[in-house]
Amino acid sequence: MSDMSPRVHRVIDRARNGRVAAEFIAVPADTVAALRNDLERAIEGEVRFGAADRALWSTDASNYRQAPYGVILPKSKADAVTTIALCSKYDVPVAPRGGGTSLAGQGCNTAVLIDFSKYMDGVLSLDAEARRAVVEPGCILDTLRDAAEKHHLTFGPDPSTHDHNTLGGMIGNNSCGVHSIMAGRTADNVHALEIITYDGLRMRVGPTSRDEYESILRAGGRRGEIYRAMRDFWDRYGERFEAAYPKIPRRVSGYENLDQLSWDKSFNVARALVGTEATLVTVLEATLDLVHSPPARVLLIVGFPDIFAAADSAGEAVSMGAIGVESIDQLLVDFMHEKHFRVKDIGLLPEGHGWLVCEFGGETADEAIAKAQPLKRGMKASGHAINLVTDKNEQKKVWGVREAALAVTAHVPGTGPTWPGWEDSAVHRDNLGKYLRDLWALFEKYGYKASVYGHFGDALVHCRVNWQLHSELGLENWQSFLGEAADLVVRYKGSISGEHGDGQARGALLERMYGPELMEAQREFKRIWDPRGRMNPGKILDPYPIVSNLRVGPQYNPPEIPGRFAYSPETGSFTKATLRCVGVGACRRHHSDQGVMCPSYMATHEEKHCTRGRARLLFEMLRGDIITDGWKSEAVEESLDLCLACKGCKKDCPVQVDMATYKAEFRSRHYEHRRRPRAAYSMGQIERWAAMASHAPRLANLFLRTPGLSIIAKGVGGLAQSRTVPRFAHETYRSWHRRRESRNAGERVLLWPDTFNNYFRPETAVAATNLLQTLGFAVDIPKQQLCCGRPLYDWGWLDQAKALWRRTLRSLRKDIEDGVTLIGLEPACISAFRDELPALFPGDPLAAKLAKQTRLLSEFLCDRHLAAKLAAPSRAALVQFHCHHHAVMTTEPETSLLKSIGADAQILSAGCCGMAGSFGFESAKYDLSLQIGQRALFPAIRNAPSRTAILADGFSCREQIEQVTGRKTLHLAQYLAAQ
Repeated sequence: MSDMSPRVHRVIDRARNGRVAAEFIAVPADTVAALRNDLERAIEGEVRFGAADRALWSTDASNYRQAPYGVILPKSKADAVTTIALCSKYDVPVAPRGGGTSLAGQGCNTAVLIDFSKYMDGVLSLDAEARRAVVEPGCILDTLRDAAEKHHLTFGPDPSTHDHNTLGGMIGNNSCGVHSIMAGRTADNVHALEIITYDGLRMRVGPTSRDEYESILRAGGRRGEIYRAMRDFWDRYGERFEAAYPKIPRRVSGYENLDQLSWDKSFNVARALVGTEATLVTVLEATLDLVHSPPARVLLIVGFPDIFAAADSAGEAVSMGAIGVESIDQLLVDFMHEKHFRVKDIGLLPEGHGWLVCEFGGETADEAIAKAQPLKRGMKASGHAINLVTDKNEQKKVWGVREAALAVTAHVPGTGPTWPGWEDSAVHRDNLGKYLRDLWALFEKYGYKASVYGHFGDALVHCRVNWQLHSELGLENWQSFLGEAADLVVRYKGSISGEHGDGQARGALLERMYGPELMEAQREFKRIWDPRGRMNPGKILDPYPIVSNLRVGPQYNPPEIPGRFAYSPETGSFTKATLRCVGVGACRRHHSDQGVMCPSYMATHEEKHCTRGRARLLFEMLRGDIITDGWKSEAVEESLDLCLACKGCKKDCPVQVDMATYKAEFRSRHYEHRRRPRAAYSMGQIERWAAMASHAPRLANLFLRTPGLSIIAKGVGGLAQSRTVPRFAHETYRSWHRRRESRNAGERVLLWPDTFNNYFRPETAVAATNLLQTLGFAVDIPKQQLCCGRPLYDWGWLDQAKALWRRTLRSLRKDIEDGVTLIGLEPACISAFRDELPALFPGDPLAAKLAKQTRLLSEFLCDRHLAAKLAAPSRAALVQFHCHHHAVMTTEPETSLLKSIGADAQILSAGCCGMAGSFGFESAKYDLSLQIGQRALFPAIRNAPSRTAILADGFSCREQIEQVTGRKTLHLAQYLAAQ
């Protein structure tokens, strides 16, 4: 903190509340080096102490940033135990963490971080009869829930990050989620834990009978010492803690479960440790209780005049049997409209300006509907608009709106960035409406703006607020607000943390809840378990000051880099674009049934290969104190190299991080005056080589596909020897179009002869031409051979790409000005018209007009309502959408078109095929390409009946499917024209 200004130091001093905050535990570099060497020799797992790894794990989803000494990815309990032993030997702090989604800073520290999420991520056993499961700490919540649902069971707590958070992290934070009404907090669903202390004691803890307790004391040793100390502790402080604990369901502040040490609660040591945020022990294994999961669910959405009225009615919904009561406010809806995010899904909300989403469950749909009826009748009688949602897909959309709230509220045009810091206060249900009005008044007093939403069934309020973290005055105001907000919660006998824990964000406020004596008691409890203070130091107790260790604070002053793309939300700043990721971790999903991103992470489970990891490395590159080689950074290049530029994050990321664009931006600078890899010249310049090969296609095919010769060609081009180079067509589409019989009748449209369908698969463009002519259109093509430059972006050849666009704009000027529709067949190319073109030529009206009037074939057919003129297909179809189709356009027109013509079409949810343009052709990426496709796509194709048509509009998808599965593919144009 020595580089901070005197004013910031004064703010930090005030944050200490008269007590000494945690001091930074400095470990000498030679000690860190010795520890690293010992770890590399001693454990099977991964030991990562390099700059890039320290950068990747330097922050979580909070406002805080602390670079670790190193990161351990254990492969077994033995690895974790050895890691703790060696850290203890060298007196180095330890911080186990979950999925890195913590909002209070407990997931980052200047320590050795232990990340269980890559390897120790399994469900070890599940006993349906006993309703109990044993899991590893890195197990993703949905992995357990999916296994439990086979028995109509579930793990009750379910935060919105359920598809990528870890159960170890949930145990650390005492997480809750939507269904805590039904099942309680994580603490209420933990039966036992296997743990290890910093001084090496490994044991299983859980409920303890009096006889077991006496037996432990007789055995003596460190375990007996801990149990005796805990019993004495509770005898001295128990009554005072029970009196001080808020009498609310969402009590997640401080060491909030010490009452589990009473005999009335079976002296459950495991539950007492839940919520202590890795400040006491490391969890090696967890035995969890499961609850019944009603197989049928319905949502009753109720509209209110405002969010305060919704809060007033939350208790009524709970009393009528709802198993989940969530809230959405008008400001969140406004933000989603401004960001064009899930706008159609918002349409499921009834009339109102504040909403409760009330879930009811039953054994059958009729039973669930019947349970919702009393609340429905009551709300309707009170004049509230309602919508009873019974369709599962629509329910999923509603939950998608609610679960995206945290990230959607992070970057809103006109509001500025918003941050966590007061995101999960909780009170009693009876006081929720009153508390929310007072909280809103406090926001207005300080000039803050925040969407408020959350788990209203348990009276918990979520929000992100536009604190001014960049200025010293802003930090002072933030500190002052937090003090008043904490006092407000205490007046309502609530909890300053109701789900996300205290960490560094709220640890300094705990004395306002507990008073100095009980805070000292909690320090005493920590000393029982961690007398040297080396477990996640500076979190919860004696925390680092709230305004220190900020990821983006007054001292954050990176170079301002004007983007080569527009970056409209960031006013053209690439530097600001690297701040877009808020660390929520939605890109760390393990399943592709919820979107496309992030295919390389799904295959590797590597942090550096998810969108969050790449964004973090770019941020650290510009910051410059861990990654110090700037645009020349090989660590950043290595991370971005396995980005498939699928653009999935542009659609699926709730803050719309656009990693494909960031990759192009980085590579345009990284390879400036440097030679690119061989594949960049062979595949990145494919339009140039294809044009040359079209003059002698048979000769080109002979060279590229003949054994022996092809080995040389692939070697020179950096291509995988196992790949088959696509065959050049003997006649290009443009040649066919020139010699075909001209038909000038009907509306004139331009068909875009993209590189792939012109030189390699002209039959697709021929089918599209015949189809459009049959529908009454005069099909023309550009006079010149033009190219959108799609393969160039991935390799950062932005100057070449812009030159191609200028040529296109010149050549098509008259058609653009006349409003002639340009129809494309290749989704990757059409996405370039929609995305890269306006981003490279911001403010150019001709570019904007061309982007707007360029349509994918399916879009054009839907725009003109032409489905009725198409024949019903004779074959069923399995449909694989190109990633860019999903991310930049929308797959709805094609899906709707297939439905309208009566096609028996199954839409695959396989995500990325793994080919991704040149990616799957490169020798170094071939295996990963197959691994990505094998996750879901290849098995689905192989299992499809032989007569089923395999539809794939993307050239790369078609090549991947045909080369790996041997199944022939069709473009939509061919499928429709064949009927």
